[in-house]
Amino acid sequence: MSLLRVTDMTHFFGGLRAVYRYNLTLAPGEIRGLIGPNGAGKTTIFNLITGIHTPSRGTVALEGRNIVGLRPHEIATRGLGRTFQNMLLWRHMTVLEHVRMAHYAQLQYGLFGAFFGSPRRYAEEERVEANSLRLLRIFDVERYARQIVTSLPYGAQRRVEMARAMATRPKVLFLDEPTAGMTPEELTQMIGIIRKIHQEFQVAILLIEHRLKFVMELCQRIQTLVFGEVIAEGTPEEIKNNPEVIEAYLGKEEVA
Repeated sequence: MSLLRVTDMTHFFGGLRAVYRYNLTLAPGEIRGLIGPNGAGKTTIFNLITGIHTPSRGTVALEGRNIVGLRPHEIATRGLGRTFQNMLLWRHMTVLEHVRMAHYAQLQYGLFGAFFGSPRRYAEEERVEANSLRLLRIFDVERYARQIVTSLPYGAQRRVEMARAMATRPKVLFLDEPTAGMTPEELTQMIGIIRKIHQEFQVAILLIEHRLKFVMELCQRIQTLVFGEVIAEGTPEEIKNNPEVIEAYLGKEEVA
């Protein structure tokens, strides 16, 4: 049974066709990659699935229920978490506050509990604090918990953003360029972290990444996107040796 199914998703910005008949079937616990040259439409696909844009045509179904037309926060509460190519972090907040904030859609103590400090509120706040610190440990940023997030090294900020996404308890995690700006050492660390959260939380992952080594090591299947259209899909070995993929990255003359 598929966890996430995208069928014939097409989108236009004015007269420009950005995505054409995109299809995806993602099983529970699967890790998939989406690669392609700059401007191919990869982030647009993420934005369409997660509700930032509404597809011109096609369907997006999570656990069999169509989510097209829902707002991003509604889609997030149904189980789609994501990070962004350009990190969206609040400059005035600490690392711990970022991850705590992501829990609040799950709280159950209501308005009365918020105003009058019910025992349920205190219990839930303690649970949020404990889970936030646990996520910071998993992503190796617990030592920064009380620091303002923008004071952290770039790679650590990326890990905070991922911890915040995991705080929403996603069934599917979308990672948009998770190693952008990272050193080779940070890249190796990120591979280990993604493997750890995949194993511990059994979350399905769809990732966009330019570093092919990263994609090849982590993903079970990979799609290659060019001008908004999938030109190849297969295992890492199949994608690595596909002439159309090589041409898309290197060009005809270089391949010849």
